[in-house]
Amino acid sequence: MVRISRACATLALVGATVGVAAVPAGAAPAAARSATATACPTGWGSVAKTDTGATLTPVRDIRTGRHDCFDRMVIDLPGAGGDVGYSVRYVDQLHQDGSGRHIPVAGGAVLEVRVAAPAYDPETGAATYPARAGRPLPGVDLAGYRTFRDTRFAGSFEGETQIGLGVRARLPFRVLQLDGRVIVDVAHSWTATG
Repeated sequence: MVRISRACATLALVGATVGVAAVPAGAAPAAARSATATACPTGWGSVAKTDTGATLTPVRDIRTGRHDCFDRMVIDLPGAGGDVGYSVRYVDQLHQDGSGRHIPVAGGAVLEVRVAAPAYDPETGAATYPARAGRPLPGVDLAGYRTFRDTRFAGSFEGETQIGLGVRARLPFRVLQLDGRVIVDVAHSWTATG
């Protein structure tokens, strides 16, 4: 009986040694890999997101940033407070308000971002954001982004500013409102890790 127990223990030890030796030297155990992965938020979905607020405070800047789990676009409206209306949704093509002109946007999918605020001074009509319809957003360089592929300014018509955001694929996104800012985050993937 003692011999059978020793034989089983020896076989178990040999099996464990062979199993460890079969793993390549550079491969980390699954537990170690998952501990170093970034936990990303999930559940944003890809359906349209809207808020009905509005402001006469004009858009002053649009900028982007890279994060571990998502790429971010920020529309700055200093002094607008936290209740700026917006509509963000996936569209087949971007069409300019007023004219209906098609504005090509590169990427696997196109997000139409509308902010219920002008990109001009409502009293004088002077532009407050130096963009031209159909052109990329000024000062935005998307080199190195995992999700964003293109940006296009569609225009500002009847107090609403319209932007096309080209992304790699139809991915989950969220919209946040902070004091004087509307923020659009587009996830790098549908999974919970970055």
